[in-house]
Amino acid sequence: METNLKKYDVIIIGAGAAGLMCAAQASKRGRKVLVLEGSNKVGKKILISGGGRCNFTNLHIDPESYLSQNPHFCKSALARYTQWDFIALMDKHKLSWHEKTLGQLFCDDKAPAVLSMLLDECKRVGIKLESKVESINFKEQYVVFADGQKYHSESLVVATGGPSIPKMGATDFGLQVARQFGIKTISFRPALVPFTFHQDDIDRYFKDLSGLSVDALVSCNGQSFREGVLITHRGISGPAILQISSYWYKGDEISVDLLPDLDASNWLLQMQEDHGKTELKTILSKRFPKRLAIRLADTLTEQSLSNLPLGQIKQSDLKILGTTLNNWVLRPSGTEGMRTAEVSIGGVNTDELSSKTMEVTSQPGLYFIGETVDVTGWLGGYNFQWAWSSGWAAGQAV
Repeated sequence: METNLKKYDVIIIGAGAAGLMCAAQASKRGRKVLVLEGSNKVGKKILISGGGRCNFTNLHIDPESYLSQNPHFCKSALARYTQWDFIALMDKHKLSWHEKTLGQLFCDDKAPAVLSMLLDECKRVGIKLESKVESINFKEQYVVFADGQKYHSESLVVATGGPSIPKMGATDFGLQVARQFGIKTISFRPALVPFTFHQDDIDRYFKDLSGLSVDALVSCNGQSFREGVLITHRGISGPAILQISSYWYKGDEISVDLLPDLDASNWLLQMQEDHGKTELKTILSKRFPKRLAIRLADTLTEQSLSNLPLGQIKQSDLKILGTTLNNWVLRPSGTEGMRTAEVSIGGVNTDELSSKTMEVTSQPGLYFIGETVDVTGWLGGYNFQWAWSSGWAAGQAV
């Protein structure tokens, strides 16, 4: 797939989901395309996504599932290349898939098959691995210096993603390029990331409970998600936590409803009436793992109640416990950071780009796509769909 020619119509920096989609579309239009990838393998994040099963899109793609300083920017690309278009591409390559939960689609043939499909679409594309871009200049055309070579092109597409999971070689290179050309950017911050807590909160609530999970409704800053919450040795994780982390800022509180289908106070009072001789921990164990049930009964009220029969507990204490079970307010100390964040929020300011083509309005021939742009999706295939859609949009224009 390599070529020795050094003059191209399009140079794409980054061989991830967005970059490969853009390369495939541009090459189908007869454009001579070169992709420069800094690591030793293409599509590394594709390969690890969904635990290697590749959650490639979602049935319920909606612009409201994306965060951006301009919430309207993503609408054009998402409408022009939809989840159904990518599903059709999977079908064309005879790749089967299934829905897991909440519209999340996974490839039955695992992530390498999705990557192979994209590479198959890129048959006429030159791809150079371990190509560290040393500099980019522009004088009527773009000149990219990499590996001691000089590459010329009419169009330059930056598809380098964000800095999440740096051990895979992720950086903020895209923002560096944007700043070189005087383009406004928004600093990256981690998203879809577990929360950490101060040690005293860990000791009180979570110690020795690592690995336990519950179904809960988690809320912050007017946004809520109901999915699993997983206790870790440093705090909490799980799908609901990863989702809400995108809406959280340092210092914010989160609310966790541990019994989202129940008015917990009324339920506890009813249990007291019906099962007065039963210990509280036994009743709570009907709804929670036993160790967690004991911890909740002993830490969410002023005194330890877990070993007391319900009939010996004051109704006021049961109401307090119930209210807290429905609205457990926690203040994370931080997150696990870019080290484990699935994506990053921020990127090139969308005010600088055409929503139709992803081209910089003040710099002809320069494009930014994928996670490098200030568009970040929910967990569950939304970020891959943005990569496909934005890559496709640029691929029609470069």
